Amino acid sequence: MELAAGYKQTEVGVIPDDWDVHDLGEIGEPIIGLTYSPKDVASFGTLVLRSSNVQKGRLSFLNNVFVTCEISERIIVKNGDILICVRNGSRDLIGKCAQIVAPKTKMAFGAFMSVYRTEFAKYTFHQFQSDIIQKQINSHLGATINQITNGSLRSFKIPLPPTKAEQEAIAGALSDADAWIESLEQLIAKKRRIKEGAMQTLLTGKQRLPGFSGEWEVLRIRDSLSTLMDYRGRTPRKLGMDWGGGNIRALSAGNVRMGAIDFSQECYFGSEQLYKKWMVTGEAQKGDILMTTEAPLGNVAMIPDNQKYILSQRTILLRPNPSILNNRFLFQKLMSQEFQELLSKDSSGSTATGIQRLKFEKIKINFPSVKEQTAIAEILSDMDTEIDALEAKLRKARQIKQGMMQELLTGKTRLV
Repeated sequence: MELAAGYKQTEVGVIPDDWDVHDLGEIGEPIIGLTYSPKDVASFGTLVLRSSNVQKGRLSFLNNVFVTCEISERIIVKNGDILICVRNGSRDLIGKCAQIVAPKTKMAFGAFMSVYRTEFAKYTFHQFQSDIIQKQINSHLGATINQITNGSLRSFKIPLPPTKAEQEAIAGALSDADAWIESLEQLIAKKRRIKEGAMQTLLTGKQRLPGFSGEWEVLRIRDSLSTLMDYRGRTPRKLGMDWGGGNIRALSAGNVRMGAIDFSQECYFGSEQLYKKWMVTGEAQKGDILMTTEAPLGNVAMIPDNQKYILSQRTILLRPNPSILNNRFLFQKLMSQEFQELLSKDSSGSTATGIQRLKFEKIKINFPSVKEQTAIAEILSDMDTEIDALEAKLRKARQIKQGMMQELLTGKTRLV
C-alpha cells in the first residue's frame, strides 16, 4: 500500500516522517516492586500498591495492604510514575496500568508490579493503553507463565513525536477524554445509588406515593403468578447436541444479566423441532420475567419481544397475574436488595449456589394495589431509562477515546 506523503513505515506501524521509534529502555526505566513476607503486613505503615489497586486505568484504594518493613527509596512511587501489573494469575490483567498523580502519602508497589519512570510520562501512559504496547505485551507472555519481565518492558517500542509541545498536546487531549469518561462513570454511580435508595423505600412501603394508602398484601410468589415455567433439565447441553441449524435463539443463564438480557454474550440457535421438544411447558412472551436459579443466582431480566426463545435449564420464567401484580413492579421487586437477601437465604449448594423450585415458590412478597404498583414501577423504570441513556453515552465516549488513541498516538492526526 502506498504511504501518504510525510509518513513512513516502521516496526510499530505507519508514523509521520519527523517522529522516531524508541525502546522504552532508551527513554525511561522500569523498576521491579517490593518483595515482603506475611509478617511485614500490618494495619498501618507503607501502602503497597498491587494489581487490585489499579481499576479502569486509575488508582483505587478499596483493597489495601500496608507493610512495616524497610523500603528502598527507589521503590517509593513518584509523581508521573506508570504503575503496571507484570505478573498475575489472570492473563487478562497483565499490562493494566495507572499513573501516579501527586501522591499524598508514601506508597510502594509489590513484586508482581513494576513502575515505569520517564520524563515522557504523560504521553507514555497513553501509549501503555494503546494497541501498540498491548500487542507487544501479548507477544511476550509465556505459554504457561503470565508475566512480562523488566527486560521485556525495556524492549517495547513506541513512536515519539519530536517536540514536547506535541507530546503534551496529545496527552492533554486524551486526558480530557479520560476525564469525560470518569465524569460519566461517577454520574452513573450516583444515579444507581439514588435508584437503590428509591427501591428500598418504595418497594417496601416505607415511603408511600401521594394519593395512596392502605395495607399491603403478602402472598407466596406462586400464588401471585399466572404462570411459573421451570425449564430445569429441559434445555439441551451445548456439548454433544445437534442444535439443528435453526434460527431460534437459545438463552443461557449467562445471557441473563441483572436488569436485562445480554445478547452480546454467546448464544446458540436451535430449530423448530428442538424448540417444540424442549419448550413443552409453554412459551415465553413479551413482558415475562426470566430469573436465574443457579450461580449467578437471582439475575433478573424481562423478555423484550414476542420472538421464540429456547430457555436455559438454569432459569425460571415468571408471568404475574395482572389482577394481583404489575409485571414491571415484580421485575423491580425481584431485583431489590430485600428480595435478593431472601433468595440467598433459601438457596443451597456446596459448590454452586442455587434454589429449588419448591423453595422459590414459597418465598413471600408484599405489595400494594395494582394501581400503586404501576405508579411505583413507572418511577423506577424512568430511573432505569435515564441510567441506560447515560450508559449508552459512556459506551460512545469510550469508543471516541479509542478512536482518538488510534489517530493521535500514531500521528495520523496532528495537533501541533
